[in-house]
Amino acid sequence: MNVKGWLDMNHGHVSRRTLLAGATAVALTATTGTAAATTREVPTLWKEFTRTPFTHPQIPYIGRAGYRAGAACFPRHRVVADVTRFGAVPDGTTDCAPSINRAIAAAGRAGGGTVTIPPGTFRIDGLIHIGYDNVVLRGAGSSRTTLYATKNLTELIGVYGSRYGGTKSSWSWAGGLIWLAPKARWDSLVTAIKAQAWPFEGWTGNKRDEWTTLTPVRPARQGDWTVTVADASRLYPGRLVLLRIADDTSHTLLQHMAGGGPGPAAYYWDDKTKLLSYVPYEWPVRITHVHGNRVTLERPLPVDLRPEWNPQFTTHVKELTGAGVEGLTLEVMETPQAPHLLDKGYNGVVLQCTYDCWVDDVTVRNVDNGFGLVAASSCTLRRTRVGGRGEHHPYFCREGSHDNLIEDFTLEQRTVPARPDTQLHGINVEGLSSYNVWSHGDMRMGTFDSHRGLPFANVRTDITVDNNGRHGGDANAGPLFGARFTHWNIRVTNHRAGLMKIDGLAPYSATVGVDECTEFDQIDVPDFTGDLHSRLELYPTTDTVRPRNLYEAQRALRR
Repeated sequence: MNVKGWLDMNHGHVSRRTLLAGATAVALTATTGTAAATTREVPTLWKEFTRTPFTHPQIPYIGRAGYRAGAACFPRHRVVADVTRFGAVPDGTTDCAPSINRAIAAAGRAGGGTVTIPPGTFRIDGLIHIGYDNVVLRGAGSSRTTLYATKNLTELIGVYGSRYGGTKSSWSWAGGLIWLAPKARWDSLVTAIKAQAWPFEGWTGNKRDEWTTLTPVRPARQGDWTVTVADASRLYPGRLVLLRIADDTSHTLLQHMAGGGPGPAAYYWDDKTKLLSYVPYEWPVRITHVHGNRVTLERPLPVDLRPEWNPQFTTHVKELTGAGVEGLTLEVMETPQAPHLLDKGYNGVVLQCTYDCWVDDVTVRNVDNGFGLVAASSCTLRRTRVGGRGEHHPYFCREGSHDNLIEDFTLEQRTVPARPDTQLHGINVEGLSSYNVWSHGDMRMGTFDSHRGLPFANVRTDITVDNNGRHGGDANAGPLFGARFTHWNIRVTNHRAGLMKIDGLAPYSATVGVDECTEFDQIDVPDFTGDLHSRLELYPTTDTVRPRNLYEAQRALRR
């Protein structure tokens, strides 16, 4: 790639330092070509990707995933409240949830700021809700501040049934004892649950007709950063908009998300009722520039925009932004793990309808479900840990969650043997969620749970896993994988191939640097017939793969 190519990749906004770094990286890639053929250190796929980073057919561009497009540091808001000044006492017996929530509300009224929790153990008999922009709940560190939770979400809010009927508890995949969600979404959730109704999920859910079309968007291609709109009068730099893309009666949008071609065209989509409930595809994105009717976005387009899919920018439920949780352990009173899909809601930290929010240095123990992303986008979970008696979903990512970064995460070995009627899913992604990254993880149990619902363009990289979990998902949720799934440098300690080596399952996917594995236990067949157009580059040991971490390499490519 020449200098002009690097300028084009960065829209011309390149400093001399950035340009020199980029030119060096390109030169390094070019000069290592011969050595790579001998030592197999630099995969062919990586060299291809550096030439077409936004449109590569197998590897997605995830170099801007996470809070503020992958910011290395989180903001340090001024301290506006200490929970002890609102009545919290670290004596292990006083219910401190009301005090903590009052401190959070005070920070919200102040326009944002940090709420501190000093060292010690604070009992909470209720859930903690953060519903105000730019409010951060900060403990003294995960080894020093503990919130000890004694009740579950069924006790605190009520039975949260499934929209698909039956006796399933939706606390099995939603809600947290620390719950970040905008006030409008929170109020609707609590009201609906108490009325035994299904509270809408996603960014607009079953209330889509309540949101206003801002402007239609003209046809564009996946990887474009700039789009043309019919009317830019209500768009401005910094505005968060929802790009909504509908499907047509032939399901060509879903076929496109699966890579297109004969296989997805022959797949029967009409009876996948759960999958179809996730459409339209809704992608929140911040605007960076407006020039006439041309609008530049914070990230490149995740899919093509075609007229038959009616692409448009719309309003949406007001997102929660700039909020975070830091430096604490949420320890739940130890109870037996519930049977599959009957979780009571001893859940950890959930981000719902959040954008540019974060969790840092947080541990959860003895939970039913650990960390959740529900219609959450552009968020970062960093230095998180799940431990204790074992859980259903240690990490779940669903309902159209996009562009999130989960890095430096640990899933500990369970301290209590699993009962036979439970499931362990590991790190989950489902429901048209796309361009999410799991980076630098230590999974001492679990699996890479693609939970159907056609998730696409997600990356798992630089992870060690004892692959002993099982994936889930109803048949009516559709395919396990869409296009551009990538597993890069995965160290599989028990050498089980299932959902690690995905070249035989995921269309237009990349499996690079995965330990030698064999098929046993849960064995799947591909959802699509014919050539999957998947790529496989394996090495004697994963330590020989360069770059070692695909996300970090894409971040470096930006420079």
